[in-house]
Amino acid sequence: MLTGKQKRFLRSKAHNVDPTFQIGKAGVNDNMVDQLVDILENRELIKIHVLQNNFEDKNDLAQEVSQKTNSEIVQVIGSMIVLYKESQDNKTIELP
Repeated sequence: MLTGKQKRFLRSKAHNVDPTFQIGKAGVNDNMVDQLVDILENRELIKIHVLQNNFEDKNDLAQEVSQKTNSEIVQVIGSMIVLYKESQDNKTIELP
């Protein structure tokens, strides 16, 4: 579980990260989850853009993706979800 200080640190790092994924009206599927797990392993910190044609609650989507990928929700703001998962092999982010 991330502390407030760690979340602030990750939010500042995520500021310069471009969204790597989009969730559209189809929602979250297994193929997407597999790809997200791979991306999280490589990058640790990712942004997901929820498209306007997806009418699910953003916080519910964030919870679902977080649970399926075993990652931490850093932030849900507007249509962006920021996720963090410590990499096993490519650790680049040192949390405070």
